[in-house]
Amino acid sequence: MGRLFWKFFLCIMLAQVTATIGIGGTFWLKNRAAQQERALDIDTSPPAQMIIEAASATLEAGGSQALRQFLGKLERMRVFAVDAKGQELMGRAVHPAMLAKARAMLEQSQAHPVVRDAAGSDGKRYLLFLPSSERFRNAEAGAARDTLIAVAMSGPRAMGPGPRPHEAGAPPPRGEFGRGPPRMDTPYRNFIPLAAAIAASLLFAFLLAWYFARPIRDLRQAFEAASHGNLAPRFQANGKRGDELTDLGRDFDRMTGRLRNLMDSQTRLLHDVSHELRSPLARLQAAIGLAHQQPEKMAASMQRIERESERMDKLIGELLTLSRLEAGAGHTHSEDVGIADLVHDIVDDARYEARARQLDIALAGDAAMADASVTGQPELLARAVENVVRNAIKHSPDGGTVDVDLSRQTDWLRIAVLDRGPGVASADLARIFEPFFRASNTQHGTDGHGLGLAIAQHVISAHGGRISASLRSGGGLCVEMLLPVKTPG
Repeated sequence: MGRLFWKFFLCIMLAQVTATIGIGGTFWLKNRAAQQERALDIDTSPPAQMIIEAASATLEAGGSQALRQFLGKLERMRVFAVDAKGQELMGRAVHPAMLAKARAMLEQSQAHPVVRDAAGSDGKRYLLFLPSSERFRNAEAGAARDTLIAVAMSGPRAMGPGPRPHEAGAPPPRGEFGRGPPRMDTPYRNFIPLAAAIAASLLFAFLLAWYFARPIRDLRQAFEAASHGNLAPRFQANGKRGDELTDLGRDFDRMTGRLRNLMDSQTRLLHDVSHELRSPLARLQAAIGLAHQQPEKMAASMQRIERESERMDKLIGELLTLSRLEAGAGHTHSEDVGIADLVHDIVDDARYEARARQLDIALAGDAAMADASVTGQPELLARAVENVVRNAIKHSPDGGTVDVDLSRQTDWLRIAVLDRGPGVASADLARIFEPFFRASNTQHGTDGHGLGLAIAQHVISAHGGRISASLRSGGGLCVEMLLPVKTPG
């Protein structure tokens, strides 16, 4: 168990124990107040009535001295005898509230048999009543027996020196229903509920701390593994928890997955760049060697060196453009761009270059495109559309036609470039926008590095649009670009 687990455990345990003590203390104070209130009540049970009648009869027959002996022999019931001055016969303290309640019950229209105002043979009057104390309520079942014993002992024979019934071989007083002495609660039993509450709090705190600490510990292990290059997902199997910690783990999986894809793409890009640069460098070395061996062919060698240098410069320029777009460096100095004029200029330049292969570029567009504009950078937008058009020209057969279609779809501007080239496999439609991708049916003599469509995708995405490719019926490819229309105002 780590430090975080123990912090969770101790905090939760402290909260549980505090709550237990608080709730337990509240109930204890409430029960104590109720017990104190019950201690001031007058006992009105049948055993209490019997003992009051016995005490009254003793007072009337033998006077205050006989009553004193009778009360002194009572073991389970504590009868109070209070005179007119508020003095108790046995010298015990009587709560004023209890005395007032006894007098109020005596003055009621229907007198209570448990409260008596009796006069003794010696002329002294006493108020007799029995308090309803929790200490003596457990002995209510044995009160009748105590009463009978007290009455017997208060008679003439009990007044003499003769032995008490239990001293003469009689069995000692028994408890409820004669099953032995009354059972007294041991002190430790009062702590059983508190101990059970603390044990339950301990178990609950352990489980809750383990529940919180486990995903965090797994996340720490995942970070440790990621720092060593292991970016495999680890939290996909914990989706049943459905809490914030699981969401954090899934976010970590997505992050590591994205990092893994970026690292793989960088590795693949480095491999592709090395492959693309190897061929022109090899031709450059061959041209330089040929120039040294055959000085008379210096002009042809220099042309080859110049052509390969331009090709490498173009490749490096496209790589820099793609790198800036991936880094998000192309989002400044935006302005309103008229798409119709931009596409017309690109088509005119492409027609001039395609004339050598007897290719025709047909431009079609509706009237709604005349005033349509897009907010963005005209240089980048022109680069994206030009790359798509040049890619279509590059893969179209000689004497064919490349169609460029402009249209408006509600809040979108649609630019579709269609050719009749060899197309690509259906599985490669999404991959043609990856850097350095070449379809299996691409001719080896086709010029280019496979970066044009990748640059176009980054530019269109940076302007809030979408680009996709689909196969045409009858052969060929259709590349569709959607750009958001600038809203007026």
